[in-house]
Amino acid sequence: MFVGILIVVTLLLFGVPWWTLLGPQNEWPLAVVITGTVLVVAAAIGLPTAMLTGHARHSDGAARVGDTLLGVVWVLFVWSILGNVLGLVLLAAGVDDPGRSRIVAVATIVVSAALLIWGNYEAMRVPRVRELDVTIDRLGAGLDGTRVVLIADTHYGPIDRAPWSRKVAAVINDLDADVIAHAGDIADGTPYQREEQAAPLGTLEAKLAKVYVTGNHEYFNEAQGWLDRMTDLGWNSLHNRHVVVERGGDRLVVAGVDDVTAKGSGLPGHRTDLPKALDGADQNLPVLLLAHQPKFVKHAAEAGIDLMVSGHTHGGQMWPFNFLVRLDQPVVRGLSRHGATTQLYTSGGTGFWGPPFRVFAPSEITVLTLRR
Repeated sequence: MFVGILIVVTLLLFGVPWWTLLGPQNEWPLAVVITGTVLVVAAAIGLPTAMLTGHARHSDGAARVGDTLLGVVWVLFVWSILGNVLGLVLLAAGVDDPGRSRIVAVATIVVSAALLIWGNYEAMRVPRVRELDVTIDRLGAGLDGTRVVLIADTHYGPIDRAPWSRKVAAVINDLDADVIAHAGDIADGTPYQREEQAAPLGTLEAKLAKVYVTGNHEYFNEAQGWLDRMTDLGWNSLHNRHVVVERGGDRLVVAGVDDVTAKGSGLPGHRTDLPKALDGADQNLPVLLLAHQPKFVKHAAEAGIDLMVSGHTHGGQMWPFNFLVRLDQPVVRGLSRHGATTQLYTSGGTGFWGPPFRVFAPSEITVLTLRR
């Protein structure tokens, strides 16, 4: 079944662009059709091969090739479909083939190329800082104005982004953070493989606490090792536990849970356990909860959590993938309310996974200022 699905998806991803760009309706010279077809077939074979070699067998070079091919073909697929909509408009306007189909093909290539260039720039740039106030009813007066800097989905991976990581750390250190929170998916790879890229996290400074929880990608690559590594870098690894921070004489519970995929990983002691995370906490204090996936908010709302912060979605990363993300998660990005008292902030992500592109889904470093 898996192989069958893979074949169907590959045929669609590559078949639609092939038909749009090289199909017989374009009446391109035979040499153009043959050359283009060879390139498409090579890419269709190379994509699953490079992805398997790169991610399953941990070859960074192959992963870079596979990830880039995935991003390119996704953009071509999406804009080939939209290009054919343009073709229908041209047909209604009386434009005949091959002129009509050639206009569609050229427009698809030009738009796709522009989006890929821009999308790569957006993925590789230092994220913009997004600031917003979050009002919490139970917040004590001394905690009013507390600055929580949220990052998520750094995904240190096959592309060496150590310089990027150092620049991100410098931006964060200029934000006067009381609490810095990393909401998971720190890397694609082991702590040893991504040691240099993760090292700048050890330079971050917060007045009250630096806290971290696992994401689903940690459970592909030594989740316990990442918890230990973050502890070594001076972070509180919230492995179903909490810390209490104090500001101006008032206290805030900062809790964290393992990702919802933790139990399925089979790693001893790893599971999502909110009661354990809150065990011993004063029930009269407001609670800031870190949970990687937004869909955990239903449990947070049942527990009366004041504010939950998440990542995971990347804001969709490459439009229109955000609509597919929405099928699995209640929110793609931004601040939302759930139940009577619970608010959720979903980060659009600080880094990116896989394809080095962000299309209509900018990265972010988020400053949440807590208000009474």
